[in-house]
Amino acid sequence: MSKQEFRVEHDLLGEKAVPREAYYGVHTLRAKENFEISGTTVSAFPNLVIALAAVKQAAAEANADLGLLDKSLRNAIVSACIEVREGRLHDQFVVDVIQGGAGTSTNMNANEVICNRALELMGHERGEYGYLHPNEHVNLAQSTNDVYPTALRIATFFAIEHLLEAMSHLRDVFDQKSREFAGLLKLGRTQLQDAVPMTLGQEFSTYAVMLEEDMLRLREASDLIREINLGATAIGTGITAHPEYARRALEALNRITGIELSTAPNLIEATQDCGAFVQISGVLKRIAVKLSKTCNDLRLLSSGPRAGFGEINLPPMQAGSSIMPGKVNPVIPEVVNQVAFEVFGNDLTVTFAAEGGQLQLNAFEPIIASALFRSFKHLTAACNTLADKCVKGITANADRLRETMERSIALATALNPYIGYKNATAVAAEAHAEGTTIREVVLRRRLMTEAQLEEALQPEALIAPRVYGSLVNLADAPATGEERGIATAKS
Repeated sequence: MSKQEFRVEHDLLGEKAVPREAYYGVHTLRAKENFEISGTTVSAFPNLVIALAAVKQAAAEANADLGLLDKSLRNAIVSACIEVREGRLHDQFVVDVIQGGAGTSTNMNANEVICNRALELMGHERGEYGYLHPNEHVNLAQSTNDVYPTALRIATFFAIEHLLEAMSHLRDVFDQKSREFAGLLKLGRTQLQDAVPMTLGQEFSTYAVMLEEDMLRLREASDLIREINLGATAIGTGITAHPEYARRALEALNRITGIELSTAPNLIEATQDCGAFVQISGVLKRIAVKLSKTCNDLRLLSSGPRAGFGEINLPPMQAGSSIMPGKVNPVIPEVVNQVAFEVFGNDLTVTFAAEGGQLQLNAFEPIIASALFRSFKHLTAACNTLADKCVKGITANADRLRETMERSIALATALNPYIGYKNATAVAAEAHAEGTTIREVVLRRRLMTEAQLEEALQPEALIAPRVYGSLVNLADAPATGEERGIATAKS
């Protein structure tokens, strides 16, 4: 660039040439050069940028109400903040989300972008800080140590709302499938072994219920992040802020964001504590665990198509192999599994970062922000992707379900109330040894009549509790295969 394409700005380290078209300034530029870490800038997390602008707007309104900020400066700052909140200038938030300094670089990035846009609105050039200054005016009565945590909490609240929408969508799709599959009897499994009958609808309803439970846990956790420390300034004592500033800034922030926030009762404690983020991250891990388990099930149930379970069909999304013709893989559940694995790791990162705080401040909130917002972003996308590109298109293989049901020795469990556990065990063993069905063995051994067997094995009797009568009279029934074997051995 030519000399005319730069402006010179000053900080405590000296002069630095800043690109003339940039809305950020010298502090941001140094941070941009210092923290070439992840390649992911703050702009990648729009909720955080919007939250920062909301905090700056609330601060300007509160300071103006208290007579500490000229009305013309207040109006310019507020107008610039509104533009940022509406999505403008996000590309100017250029510092790496992972940074040293407890978030100071992010706070200064916001101060400088808002200041320079406000200067333009006032008719001045970017960098003409004699009229409006990033620290003196935009950051008035603030510190990174109350701005950054407050913005992080507001951004987390927005992220929770977006994730809840995606989870609700996925829950509704699973619920719709559960109703569609309500009449399809199938075999349940425990420890990957044949268990007892259920319907495919019941199986899919559990996935909807798990999501609903986790949505409740997420809403509960969101209450923790409504408590903010704005007004604490450096360590919680409120130094440099007006006694009424915290209250007035809170009122403005609630109006601006539409969130019912509250000021922490002890600002010194609130400035150093990251427990709310640990709680939120734990809930995200819980969601990821159950989403991954659900996807494991979908992969098993659709395995095959000839040599696996083959009970359901996932919609084919792409060719599955560069060498095996015709192979189609469960790529959507697989990508959701991988998102879950990432969330598990992010939770551990949040745990270490929260524990690493010292004395009156936790310097590691930037990595907490990075980990949390990646978890939120990817979980939200994963829920929508799983719903729209997988679950909606799932179909059932009714013939396969019927075949496994009829041939399963697990049906013997349903006969316990009629012929007793001992006899049912012997029937199951004989059917398995001979490769025949439970029905055939019971009728051949005359343990039950055909009518009794039909009554016992009707679908509604297999999938829900019911009232049973006394055991069938077995006094005259011939010995079972197991009992005959024992008798022969003894003789």
